[in-house]
Amino acid sequence: MDIFLLCVFLPLVTVAWGQYGDYYYGPYNYGDNDEWANVYRQGFNFQCPHGQVIVAVRSVFSKKEGSDRLWNYACMPASQSLGEPTECWWEEINRAGSEWYQTCSNNGLVAGFQSQYFPSVLDREWQFYCCRYSRRCPYSCWLTTEYPGHYGEDMDMMMYTYDYYIRGATTTFSAVHRDRQWKFIVCRMTDYDCPFQNV
Repeated sequence: MDIFLLCVFLPLVTVAWGQYGDYYYGPYNYGDNDEWANVYRQGFNFQCPHGQVIVAVRSVFSKKEGSDRLWNYACMPASQSLGEPTECWWEEINRAGSEWYQTCSNNGLVAGFQSQYFPSVLDREWQFYCCRYSRRCPYSCWLTTEYPGHYGEDMDMMMYTYDYYIRGATTTFSAVHRDRQWKFIVCRMTDYDCPFQNV
């Protein structure tokens, strides 16, 4: 019976892999498993190499370390159809202890994170490092599910689909758990220049 099931499902898996294999990013290279962008209760600045964007975010939570998190990120080159980044900048600071929603201005894509820890709030402030690719425009945007699924849990968010890019995030902050849940704003980008700009 097991061999029969294998003979039935193996061709289906092969066909599915052939159809969708080119659209899968992973596996991601976070570097050494013990390597993090920060240490607990300290600020950090992480930027992808030129021409690359954030495609995965990993984090672990520690209540005993000031309800703080360790963070790590994976980068991948943007699609060749976008060309080279024409401009990069740091967005405005998102204050600690409050909820916020932010996308990269000027149709930018997230290529880095900067954060500072505040012990008085047991939370972090955040900034996105954004890069614009000529005058490409976002479309087919959506929000991911919440990461982590519950406050205080580890998180591992990965972009599995090629040609989708992180443009920002919305976060909720729990005053009880002193932790955040993130929903990442993900979009496709046009292959042509367009006249529209987001605010």
